[in-house]
Amino acid sequence: MPQLKWFLSFIVLVICVQVSAQPVMETGGQKMPDEWIDKNTGHKIIKLTRMEGSSVSFYFHNNPFIGNKMVFYNSSLEQPGTVTDMKKQEVLPFNTKNRQIYTVDLNSLKVEQLTHHNRPMNGEIVCAKTKEIFFQIKDSVFAVNAETKKEKFVFTFPADFKASITTVNADGTLLAGSKATDAEAEILKKYPNKSDFFTRIYEAKLPKTLFTIDITNGKLTKLFTDSAWLNHVQFSPTDVNLLMFCHEGPWHKVDRIWTININTKKVSLMHKRTMDMEIAGHEWIGASGKRIWFDLQQPRGETFFVAGTDVKTGNEIKYKVQRNDWSVHYTSSSDEKIFAGDGGDPGAVAKAKDGQWINLFTPKGDAFETEKLVNMKYHKYKLEPNVHFSPDAKWVIFRANFEGVEGVYAVETKK
Repeated sequence: MPQLKWFLSFIVLVICVQVSAQPVMETGGQKMPDEWIDKNTGHKIIKLTRMEGSSVSFYFHNNPFIGNKMVFYNSSLEQPGTVTDMKKQEVLPFNTKNRQIYTVDLNSLKVEQLTHHNRPMNGEIVCAKTKEIFFQIKDSVFAVNAETKKEKFVFTFPADFKASITTVNADGTLLAGSKATDAEAEILKKYPNKSDFFTRIYEAKLPKTLFTIDITNGKLTKLFTDSAWLNHVQFSPTDVNLLMFCHEGPWHKVDRIWTININTKKVSLMHKRTMDMEIAGHEWIGASGKRIWFDLQQPRGETFFVAGTDVKTGNEIKYKVQRNDWSVHYTSSSDEKIFAGDGGDPGAVAKAKDGQWINLFTPKGDAFETEKLVNMKYHKYKLEPNVHFSPDAKWVIFRANFEGVEGVYAVETKK
């Protein structure tokens, strides 16, 4: 018995030493170690991109995972050196000409570079089934295989149909996007700031066209044209024929969330506003493909929810969110039982006094129960954190600049 007590005491000591090896620190405002415990939340944070330059993860509704590997971008910095006063949230710019696609293994943290181009590339489009990442350079589309690293040419837009790809369907057979007019491009060129171009493009009521590209034979198909700002184009993760898009513009003026069946061309509204100044947006399709989730405010800036619409029946559910817990973007785990949000600064729509947190949400009745994961007070929200759950939901992955340069981090969902 004394030996058993000694052995148990030794095990406890080993565990304590292992825990203490990770420093308990305030997150940001300084150079962070590769791993630490956020002193305000008690949750472990690790740096996924332990490399030079600026690293950014994908937009919240773009799947970045192929198995247990996460796809991300890294760019070299425009200026050498480091930021000396990170408490002022000064962030170094990055060189988009040198932006390349990488993967990081979430277990080993091994990083691999997949592309080697000297021209700017765009596209956060991953097909987990074919293990390909699609990207666009000027008017040409390419794909690179995450395992073989082999790159292939896919498509070049014709001179009379210059557009951009934004999504791939579940079996990797079709790409999709929306084509704007030259008039919209002129507005963007003349008014580059979102605060200047956003309402102008909406009020112009310019035609925009949804399209698909057959990856095998390069066939371009024009699906649907409307005198509305068609945006946020996303394929269902399970239904190869279902495409979601939005009517962009001031959210309180638009019924935003729509779907189109690419075979029948049937267009369906997914959420109808019910009151003055109601807004719904930043929509994403859950991993099951059964429900479209979105930020719902009834009315804008006053009462906050995360809501979900059944794509077949139109039935809705909604969970109330407290003002300080509201997030610019939300996401759901693969089983859609837990959610996460990236918070928001005081200038965002919620005007939250204490809103700069990465949050974990668990539905309890008709509301979210919140657990704070990361204190983001040193993060400059011009860079949106854009949360993702890891495939096993053990981590919430986000991007941040609280060290003075963009990096990708993961926080454990359990303490």
